[in-house]
Amino acid sequence: MDLQLKNKRVVITGGSRGIGLAIAVAFAREGALPQIVSRSQESLVKAAVLIKEQTGVDAQTLSADMATAEGLQALMQAAGAADIVVNNAGAIPGGSLGDIDEARWRQSWELKLFGYINVVRAMLERMQSDGRAGVIANIIGMAGAAPRNEYLAGSTANAALMAFTQAVGAASVRSGIRVFGINPSPTRSDRMETMLRAQAEKKWGDAGRWMELTSHMP
Repeated sequence: MDLQLKNKRVVITGGSRGIGLAIAVAFAREGALPQIVSRSQESLVKAAVLIKEQTGVDAQTLSADMATAEGLQALMQAAGAADIVVNNAGAIPGGSLGDIDEARWRQSWELKLFGYINVVRAMLERMQSDGRAGVIANIIGMAGAAPRNEYLAGSTANAALMAFTQAVGAASVRSGIRVFGINPSPTRSDRMETMLRAQAEKKWGDAGRWMELTSHMP
């Protein structure tokens, strides 16, 4: 099936690992031109090599922190006239109300919640100003629809992003720009393993038992 993505410019934040990297590979296989964004230059280099090996496409890379104004500015300068934007950068820790102090809570929201909002605002304004159709996809997560106490900060941020995305998307479509959210179920990734190891350590005093916490997952 031809998805008509050949030569489309696709920006993917959090694109050097996990879900973001898988998205970049999928777009590259369809002939799109991915630009992956991450805070880690080392991860970006490894991701670009993998994308080249699997698809033959040379992915552009950008080292930038989407939790900062400087990172957003760097993204906007590098992205140019992007056709598709995928918001995927986020690192909210697990834990219940007593496990995460205010400083850590605010720090994690700067990236996953306000980082998404700022990217959507900037990219949407650019697309509208250029008079171009486009797509902005927010990778959010099931915890917004099914909140969990042991992932409280993430559940709350995801619920806010779901409301934000629905509201903005209902209006942006009138200018030919689709803004929508995707809520993946728990996905095997480095970040998920780190989170589950921490939960296993807290529950049993043994991080090595983390796989037992995945028994309910498909």
